[in-house]
Parts: sequence; structure tokens; C-alpha cells
Amino acid sequence: MDLSAITTLTFDCYGTLIDWERGIVQALSPWLARHGRRVEPEALLALFARFETEEQQRAPGLAYPDILARVMGRIGEALGVDVEDADLQAFGASVGDWPPFPDSAAALGRLARRFRLVVLSNVDRESFARSKAKLKVVFHRVFTAEDIGAYKPDPRTFAHMLEALAREGTARDRILHVAQSLYHDILPAQRAGLRTCWIDRREGRAGGATPDPSAPVTPDLRFSSLQAFADFAL
Repeated sequence: MDLSAITTLTFDCYGTLIDWERGIVQALSPWLARHGRRVEPEALLALFARFETEEQQRAPGLAYPDILARVMGRIGEALGVDVEDADLQAFGASVGDWPPFPDSAAALGRLARRFRLVVLSNVDRESFARSKAKLKVVFHRVFTAEDIGAYKPDPRTFAHMLEALAREGTARDRILHVAQSLYHDILPAQRAGLRTCWIDRREGRAGGATPDPSAPVTPDLRFSSLQAFADFAL
């Protein structure tokens, strides 16, 4: 794929730039350990993927920390583990503690020399502000679920972003959407008319914190890391 016409890279954040699977497991593990429970990370992430999707569809206007609190409550029910209000609040506030992938900051810094960088994220502004500090780059625009009132893969999210960028003079054929989740990002981005780059952080392994896409999807580009994509793009 020729990137010479691309001026703007739009990014998912959590799963692509921030290692949310590690962050989720680390945030939930102390609660489980306190109750003497050990749950395999993949099983925990599978519960998270199911319940997060359902809660975002059920309450698209709810702030992401409150979505996370609901998700944790449902995980507790599924595992038969008590959840206290303090546990729910701590998990809801944990987003800013989730770690970046080791290559994210450096790769973004390199990419920013050539492209405008934009984020479209399924979180709230306050949570993203804490994560942004870890990424050490200035983003041209940031669009959150809190701004839009909907969560990806709802088509309203991409429509909102594309309309805002179009008002600045950026046509969709100048944009490449870069993301890890086929479900949340690659499929709806393609349906919105965007070219896509899949950062396959799980290197082909199924499962994790994201559901499977609702239809077959083939990204325009595929890399196992952001560093590899930056090497290609620059």
C-alpha cells in the first residue's frame, strides 16, 4: 500500500498504544487475590470482552469509568466473588494506570514527523489525559466516547470524527486508521470508507479483551507492532 497520499493517521488507543489487557489483569488481580481466587488471564479477559461490549451497548452515554465498574460487578457475579464499592471505584479509575506498549511512545514520535496524529478512543477525557502523558506526543485531535455519546463500533463514532476532520479540510482518502481491534475499529473503519492498518498485538492469537468481528474483514496493512508500522511508513 502506497502511503504517499496519507496525511493523517487516526489511532485507537487502548489495545493499540496502551496495553489494556495487561492493565486490566493487573487492576483486577489484587481483588481476586484478596478473595483467594486465581483466574487465568485469558479467561478473565474473555469475561471482560463480553461484559464491556454489552454494557457499552446498553448505556452508550455512560462515562467509561462507570462502564468499567458495571463490568467488574458482572465479572464478580460470574465468578461468585464479592465486589465492594471501593473495588468498583478503583477499577473504574484504573485506566490511567494501564501501561503503554514498549514501542508506542517512540513510534508515535517518529510518525509525528510526517503525519498528523489523531485519536478516536472508547474512554472519557479524564482517563485519556492520564494515558496521553505516557505516550509523550502531541495529538492533533482527540475524540472520545464521552465527546460523541457512543462507543465503537457504533458507526456514529467514526462519522463524528470524519465530519470534524472534513471541516478542517482532511478528506477520508487522506486518512489511514491504525488499530488493534478488528471488532471495535478495523471493520467499522472500513465500513466508514477508511483504509486500515491492523496492529496485531496478539500476533494472530484469538481471544483477549475484544470480541471477534461481526463479519469477515481484511485490513489494508498488518503489522505485529507499532514500531514495525513506523519502519514501513517512514
